[in-house]
Amino acid sequence: MTALEFNHQIASEYSTLQLFTRKFTKNEDDSRDLIQETIMKALANRSKFKSHTNLKGWLYTIMRNTFINGYRKAKNHNTHNDTTENDYYLNREDYYTSSNPLQNYEYNEMQKLVDSLPDKLKIPFQQYCSGFKYEELADKNDVPLGTIKNRIFQARKMLREMMAA
Repeated sequence: MTALEFNHQIASEYSTLQLFTRKFTKNEDDSRDLIQETIMKALANRSKFKSHTNLKGWLYTIMRNTFINGYRKAKNHNTHNDTTENDYYLNREDYYTSSNPLQNYEYNEMQKLVDSLPDKLKIPFQQYCSGFKYEELADKNDVPLGTIKNRIFQARKMLREMMAA
């Protein structure tokens, strides 16, 4: 079979491939990507196809394996392997959420300290802690960048002193 005949036969199977992708994907874009990848692999491996055999079955096998490999890759990509001694990360306590009463108490006490700051320091400090950058704060509060940095520094300094007392 010539390359032109092979390409023509693959092109004639496009609509059946499209129906077959419905088994794997629910998304139209993912379906098109899977068909395209299947056709690319079929064209790249044309020498492995034996003439007078089932082209549709061969293409379905390529499509199924492509989908399974992509699924496994995506699944493994979201998996974290803990290679530390004694599985340190898996067995470590979660200190970043307020899931126990002591952490709730500490959070509430810290919030009281922040609330006791003068508004001039408290507002930029809270905005900075909620994710704003220095430049955004300077624009938002209509003050120079150095003033914002100084106010946040002063707020941190006052909080340290209040916690030490």
